[in-house]
Amino acid sequence: MKKTIPIFLAFFVMGFGDAVGTLVGFVTREYDLTPSLAGLLPFFGLLAFGLFSVPIGVLSARKGKKFVLVVFLCITLIGLIIPVISIAQYYYVLIAIFLLGLGMAGLQVAGNPAMREVSAEGNYSRNLTFAQFIKSLGTISAPYMTPFIVVVLGLAWYNIFAAFALVVLICLAIIIPINIPHREEQEQSSIANSFSLLKKPYVLFMVLGIFFYVGAEVGMNSWIATFLNIRFGLEIESMATLGIGFFLTALVIGRLIGAAVLHYVSPVKFFIATSALGLVGMAGMFVPIQSVVIVSLFLCGLGFGNIFPLIFSILIDSMPERSSELSGLLVMAIVGGAVIPAIMGVIADWSIQLSFLLPLAIFVYLLVLAIYTFVSVSSRIAPEKTS
Repeated sequence: MKKTIPIFLAFFVMGFGDAVGTLVGFVTREYDLTPSLAGLLPFFGLLAFGLFSVPIGVLSARKGKKFVLVVFLCITLIGLIIPVISIAQYYYVLIAIFLLGLGMAGLQVAGNPAMREVSAEGNYSRNLTFAQFIKSLGTISAPYMTPFIVVVLGLAWYNIFAAFALVVLICLAIIIPINIPHREEQEQSSIANSFSLLKKPYVLFMVLGIFFYVGAEVGMNSWIATFLNIRFGLEIESMATLGIGFFLTALVIGRLIGAAVLHYVSPVKFFIATSALGLVGMAGMFVPIQSVVIVSLFLCGLGFGNIFPLIFSILIDSMPERSSELSGLLVMAIVGGAVIPAIMGVIADWSIQLSFLLPLAIFVYLLVLAIYTFVSVSSRIAPEKTS
C-alpha cells in the first residue's frame, strides 16, 4: 500500500497533460492568436508521445521504472517553471507544453507498468483502473483551478503552472524514497526490439486498440458540443460545458466503478462488458430523440472509462518480461488522440452525424478484440485444467 500511493500521485500528475486544452482560450487571448496557431498548443503536447514513447520504454527497461519516473517528473517540473518565469513570447509556452508532454510520456511509459511492480498479486488491473480514476481528477483540476486562480485570487492565468509545479515537487519527494523492482532480463532492450513486438498479431491488435480508443475519446470531447448543436439546436456554449462535462463525469464514474468491479470480475470479462457498454452508448447517439442521446452519452462515458487500463494491464500481464517495451508502444499509440478527431473533422464537413460512425466502428473493433482476448486466454488455461 505504501508503494502504490506515490504511483497514484504520479497518475494525478499525468492528468495535467490532458488539461492543456483548458488553457487554449487564455493563450489565444494573451497573444491574439489565430485558431491555427492556438491549435499548436495541444499538438505540441501530443507530439512528444509519438516521438519519444518507444525510446523511453527502452530507457525504462535498461535503467528501471523509478529512474524514468524521477527523470521525467523533473522534465515536467522544468516545463511548468518556464511560463512562471516568463510568458513574453508564445514560443515560451510552446516549449513549456512540449516539455510537459515529454514529461507526461515518460510518466505514462514508466507509471503504467510500475503499478504492476508495486501491486499485490492479482490486483494490477484493479489498481491501474483506479489509477486512471486518479488521473481523471488531475485532468479536471485545471477547469476548476484556473478560474479560481484568475477570479478568486486575482492572479494571472499562467499561475496555474506554479500550482501544478508544487504538486510535481510533492510527487518527486514521495517517489524518490520508494523501491520499485527492476527486472534485469529487460536490459537487452532496444528500439528495434521494441518495434519487433508489433510482428506479434496480438500485440499489434492491442496497440491499435489504444490508438483507436484514445482517438475515439478525444473525438467525443472535441465534437460532442457541435453534434448536439447541429442535431437538436442546443446552444453550443452551454453544450461545451454540459455535453463535454457530462461525458467526462461519466468517464470518471466509470473508472471508479471499474476499480470496484474488478474485485470480483476478471479483467478480460470486464473488457468485454465495458466494450459492449461503449458500443451500446455509441449506437444510441444515432437515435433522433434528445433524451435518448443524452443518456447514451452518459453510457458512452461509462463504457469508455475502463478501456485504456484494461488493454494496458491485460497486455502487460501477458508478457511481463517485456513490460517497459510494451508500455512504450502503447503510450506511443496515444497519438491516436490527434489523428482520429482530425478525421472526424473532415467527415463532419459533410455530416457531423456521419463523423460519429468512426467512434462507433472503433467500439465494434474493441468488442471484437475483447472477445478474441477472452477466447485466447480460455484456450491457454484449458490444458492446465485438464492436466
